[in-house]
Amino acid sequence: MQLYCVRPLSYPFLMESVQFTVFASGSSGNAAYLETPRTRVLIDCGISAKRIRECLLSLERTPERLDGILITHEHSDHIGGLRVFAAKLGIPVYCNRHTASEIQRIHNTKFDFRIIETGRDFQIGDTTIDSFSIPHDAIDPIGFLLHTPTSQIGFLTDIGHGTRLIADRVKNAQVLLLETNHDIEMLNNDPRRSWALKQRIMSRHGHLSNEAAAALLEQIAHDDLRHVFCAHLSGDCNTPELAKSEITRKLAQIDLPKVNVHHTYQSKASPSLEISGKKDTILAEKTVATPAIGL
Repeated sequence: MQLYCVRPLSYPFLMESVQFTVFASGSSGNAAYLETPRTRVLIDCGISAKRIRECLLSLERTPERLDGILITHEHSDHIGGLRVFAAKLGIPVYCNRHTASEIQRIHNTKFDFRIIETGRDFQIGDTTIDSFSIPHDAIDPIGFLLHTPTSQIGFLTDIGHGTRLIADRVKNAQVLLLETNHDIEMLNNDPRRSWALKQRIMSRHGHLSNEAAAALLEQIAHDDLRHVFCAHLSGDCNTPELAKSEITRKLAQIDLPKVNVHHTYQSKASPSLEISGKKDTILAEKTVATPAIGL
């Protein structure tokens, strides 16, 4: 493994806009895509290589043009697609040393690791990325704040509880992906989960409930916050409507009713958000036929 060094710029300057798309979010798999004028990265790779390729093709992009994959932690719903996707194509994988060791152990495959130091920033193309520790039951989980040419994007998923460090590190984000994993009442009444599992989910190193996410948002929110994505929803202990309602209620309570609140989905990509210096646009969904390309 090598300590990360700056990767050369990959793309000519073409536009002053940034595109952010959540390909999948939930307990079965997570992946998001960020494109700036000179950088194209995935954030987590927890869905199949085939599905990631299909999502990229729907944006008229190809995996071969990716500059890297950022990994928050080593749980399968965040790294499940790495072995087929990143290793075969030789895409750089950006993570800290402990997470890299776990990925190597789990997949037993050679990766092009670019080792980052938790708590220090690094750069890919025209995007500077801050990393910081988050409380979750993984070996060394991290969140990100991505400084792009048009905006700052906070990425907070799989968090047991909000901390002052997290709030401080993403307090300037204009776009925030925030875990809203479960509704407390639905989780407590769920007959399929054991009491031990419920305790783990609700623990300080588990997952944020809708209410806990709203409380953390209150610490983070500011006048320049424009978008919140409700992420990592439980398929049977939450609903998009409940999550959005709780976040919307909190934003109204703190006098920020104009912030846009978006759903994310486990089974399909969310519409892309295009962020420019003048305005933000939700792009129309596209579908394309998937060519018979091996991966």
